[in-house]
Amino acid sequence: MAVARITEIVAGSSKSFEDACKQGVKRASKTLENITGAWVQDQKVIVEDGKITEYRVTMKVTFILKD
Repeated sequence: MAVARITEIVAGSSKSFEDACKQGVKRASKTLENITGAWVQDQKVIVEDGKITEYRVTMKVTFILKD
């Protein structure tokens, strides 16, 4: 029987929400092993001088614990 854990991360990108997701999972995989999925819980943008400067996502990342 496998046991999974969920951790929440926030990731950002100057390009897009999709890129923020990719960067978040890429970085999380450096520390977490056996990632099986991620759920985007929230999206927001950072605005400076009337322009979007950063896309941010809050994700819940699921990974399987080792025996």
